[in-house]
Amino acid sequence: MTSLPDPVIRPADPVIRSGDPVTGPRELSILYRGPLASCNYDCPYCPFAKRRDDPAALRADRAALERFVDWVERNPHGDRISVLFTPWGEALTRSWYRRALLRLAELEQVQRVAIQTNLAARLDFLADATAAALGRLAFWATYHPGQVDPDRFLRQCATLRTLGLRFSVGMVGLPEHLGSARSMRAALPTEVYLWVNAADGHRYDAAQEQEWAGVDPLFGYSVRPHPSAGRSCRTGESVISVAGDGTVRRCHFVAEPLGNLYDGSYRAALGPRPCPLATCDCHIGYVHLRTLPLYDVFAGGVLERIPAR
Repeated sequence: MTSLPDPVIRPADPVIRSGDPVTGPRELSILYRGPLASCNYDCPYCPFAKRRDDPAALRADRAALERFVDWVERNPHGDRISVLFTPWGEALTRSWYRRALLRLAELEQVQRVAIQTNLAARLDFLADATAAALGRLAFWATYHPGQVDPDRFLRQCATLRTLGLRFSVGMVGLPEHLGSARSMRAALPTEVYLWVNAADGHRYDAAQEQEWAGVDPLFGYSVRPHPSAGRSCRTGESVISVAGDGTVRRCHFVAEPLGNLYDGSYRAALGPRPCPLATCDCHIGYVHLRTLPLYDVFAGGVLERIPAR
């Protein structure tokens, strides 16, 4: 089996205190998820497959996104901001998300703006981006066998490479997709990272894990939940989750609100705190655990899921 670095639990982890806020400007990573829940694909493993948002829901999502972009533009606290859009559905097919990406990427206070997408949308909107904006943009792309022709998906990836955009490609590790994953890995340039998410509810024996690790050497991090209770995590300190109405939480998986983005009430709650959950099993959560070495593994590419090497 592929060897992974042993987690390093720092001595300070058991005594992390809650409610020790850090004041002043900071580097802040924001995981934004608005009300959008529609998708153009019908993947059988996804609860949002072929879901349609009615016009009222789309208008609400657009208004929420524009309010968020306005806030980042004002940058009332003088932060250095990075944004990852983690929509329930597919956002890049919506014009307001394409405009938001370009608008955010032009801001000097924004270090990175990334989006999770199936790359189904046309990419010609990127022709309007300046060189500086292209340097800040990144895509977290997902390939879904049976939903898109692999050659078309690869052409989309080639467009991103031609433009010089940073991107990763990923798949869900279903047994029936192993052949497609190997083919996609062989077709992508070696410098493009192909990650694999362990399929929900699927158990992998040692041989299966080794097969998937042949596609993604970091698959071992995804294949089993990570103990997190009481351990130090950057969420709620330098990483936050923001909903469409501005509610701020430490991450997508802890329901307790820290306040609201737009009235600034979340600000005093930012600080080191232990994770209240027993385990963390999603990459956008466990990547921020200090007990794992993933900020070193993904140095410079945490939001877009691109390893340093």
